[in-house]
Amino acid sequence: MPESSDRPASAVGRPVNDWVVELVQIMACLRAADGCPWDLEQDHTTLKRYLIEEAYELVDAIDDGDDEHLADELGDVLLQIVFHCQIARETDRFDLQTVARTICEKLIRRHPHVFGDTTVDDAAGVVRQWEEIKADEGAGKKRASRLDGVPRHLPALLQAEKMQKKAAKVGFDWPDVAPVIDKLEEEVAELKAAIAGRNPEAIAAEAGDLLFTIVNLSRFCDFNGEEALRETIARFRDRFTFIEAAAAQQDRELEDMTLAELDALWDQAKER
Repeated sequence: MPESSDRPASAVGRPVNDWVVELVQIMACLRAADGCPWDLEQDHTTLKRYLIEEAYELVDAIDDGDDEHLADELGDVLLQIVFHCQIARETDRFDLQTVARTICEKLIRRHPHVFGDTTVDDAAGVVRQWEEIKADEGAGKKRASRLDGVPRHLPALLQAEKMQKKAAKVGFDWPDVAPVIDKLEEEVAELKAAIAGRNPEAIAAEAGDLLFTIVNLSRFCDFNGEEALRETIARFRDRFTFIEAAAAQQDRELEDMTLAELDALWDQAKER
């Protein structure tokens, strides 16, 4: 446990010249012996859920297009980084400077067309060069599978996409979109058969296969499956809230309306 420490400048009313330094000092105070009991109880594992939550809230802020909200959520993500660095610093493993130096070195190393003598023609060339350098950096690291390195906690659609791309690098991929569509139709038929057979495990497995194939389709059609689904969810939310508002204007409860009436309002929502 860290020893008690002096409160940072802002806590006693003095001006702040560097807010990043201030944040590091505040976190050190929160983790000090006379600091915050909740902060003192945390470790890398207990903080995982908060990092994930903050990352998703940041994505929402980006989608909302509100700069004040965006800055606030970026601050929350930055707090998580500083929190982890403070925990590591307490046992002399690494600190924020180590993390910053590591990413700076990586950026310089992977952008030789900016910081070195190589040249690239376009953004696609930059991506290829980045992957080549990344592969060289990991050449000495033994991995049981080429699929290793795909984060297990990624959202399922993103995880599927990354695995498919890794498999495609060794030629394990469809030649074009046509057989992917054929596969999609095959999976739909298999799902129908599983539903007809009333086998819950088979239904779940076939539904998973169908989703995996849709991710393949998204790769070949050059759209992001995760983002596409998010946009669909946003449209659903927008249209459903329209139905709620329309029902309220009629002084009616949704539960008391027929499906035909709800469908009619849904069609109105789509036509806006």
